[in-house]
Amino acid sequence: MSEYLSTSKKKVTAPAFFKMKQAGEKIAMLTAYDYTTASIIDAAGVDCILIGDSASNVMAGNENTIPISVEQMIYHARAVARAASHALILCDMPFGSYQISREEGVRNAIKIMKESGVDALKLEGGIEIIETVKAIIDAGIPVCGHLGLTPQSVHKFGGYGLRAKEEAEAEKLIADAEALDKAGCFAIVLEKIPTVLAAKITEKVNCATIGIGAGNGTDGQVLVYSDMLGMNRGFRPKFLRQYADLYTVMTDAVGCYINDVKTVSFPNESESY
Repeated sequence: MSEYLSTSKKKVTAPAFFKMKQAGEKIAMLTAYDYTTASIIDAAGVDCILIGDSASNVMAGNENTIPISVEQMIYHARAVARAASHALILCDMPFGSYQISREEGVRNAIKIMKESGVDALKLEGGIEIIETVKAIIDAGIPVCGHLGLTPQSVHKFGGYGLRAKEEAEAEKLIADAEALDKAGCFAIVLEKIPTVLAAKITEKVNCATIGIGAGNGTDGQVLVYSDMLGMNRGFRPKFLRQYADLYTVMTDAVGCYINDVKTVSFPNESESY
């Protein structure tokens, strides 16, 4: 059995993604934004924990990912990095931190790595940011790309719909993936694109592909932890599978606590000094 398999107790690294792809082992990735959640997810054996800029939505209640800052991402990433001993820790570079110039992108990438302790960074975009991607990799930082539905471009797209349905956009997406692969990315997230296209890209590139709403032909999958654990009511996109109903579990538990406090059954004698 390969030492890179998720059952290994060794730390998962960026080069391990190539090994897992070659071995045909699917890569399991989940988000986390705090120490406690990351500790649980890491202990469960996940291959990669992503501190997504989705923290803007999940943790801060914003409508999109655009408002979150470099400093806020570092805050969340530092907590997650402290918690994990097995999973590769991947952090999003937020909107505005790498689009201005290559130099600004490298500066912010180094800042995030130095101050958070994560293992790698993720950037959204293709050929238009390729020089920045190359420069960050040249600085010694592993990079994961992100194509398809890129949430930082929500205003450009006009929403969160399926991407690359038309041939022209599909061809550009393939070219972007090949460019990121050639630049040295260890992985590419493919979000909300047709299954056939995602599988085609997976065959064309050497790096691992991680799907979210892209079918099962990719090298791995990623979900937002609070979505897959059923902590949200009313958010049920087609690609989401819920593995628990923590909304009900938590509200029931809180309800029991409230009742126990109101009826003075908590704390009881054994819970008092």
